[in-house]
Amino acid sequence: MRGAFLQDLSWAEAAEWLNRGAVVLMPIGALAKQHGRHLPLSTDYRVAHALARGLAERLPLLVAPIVGFGYYPAFTAYAGSQHLRAETFIALLVDLMTGLIRQGALRLALLNTGVSTEAPIRLALRQVFEETGVLARAVDLHQVGLGARREVVAEPAGGHADEAETSLLMAIAPERVRPELAVSEQSAADRAGVSPFYRTGLLTPVPGAPGQFSASGATGDPRRASAAKGAAILSAMLDELTAGLRAEFPEAFPQAGD
Repeated sequence: MRGAFLQDLSWAEAAEWLNRGAVVLMPIGALAKQHGRHLPLSTDYRVAHALARGLAERLPLLVAPIVGFGYYPAFTAYAGSQHLRAETFIALLVDLMTGLIRQGALRLALLNTGVSTEAPIRLALRQVFEETGVLARAVDLHQVGLGARREVVAEPAGGHADEAETSLLMAIAPERVRPELAVSEQSAADRAGVSPFYRTGLLTPVPGAPGQFSASGATGDPRRASAAKGAAILSAMLDELTAGLRAEFPEAFPQAGD
């Protein structure tokens, strides 16, 4: 492995990484957020870990501990789903990033695996920049691996605990997937038709409730998922994330021959 996980180092080893200007990757993936009846609450966390590990195998970066809690208001009706208020989540990210910056980190990249977390992350990045002058980056995960999803899955636009996400977990942690519980679900957006407007996302287990995505909490048809599809998507995501990090931090990841 070319990179390292911060939690596996001593403080002195961590200082060596920071002092030489290592890129610090901060993954964000919910430890407890509903993903239908067939996937574990830890789905986002597992995807974040798999991506972070794959990147650390390719690049000499330092992986910070995964932020396992975030702003997920649409899932609070589902048992076990954990949620922070937006201001709490922003404060958490700002404290973590500024703490690393005070210790010498000048190159920060957030690897976000959520959707509702995107807006608070943008505000956190802005606050960190205004307070420290450090311009941290955050990946737009919806654009990563999109080509591969279009090639291998029937519903490339995605959803929640759908074919693509279920395939990913089949490739990453097949023992945690329960395909016999997967059901085909149609999203509220599908039922309403295409519109240029969006509304606040609401998920509820109560059939017929306003804003309901599905009774199970999933959308799309996860029954079509497979480990082979997940492996193809994961490989494409890692390729694109690696290229993106090289482009954002060329001085930290010089190409061969540079």
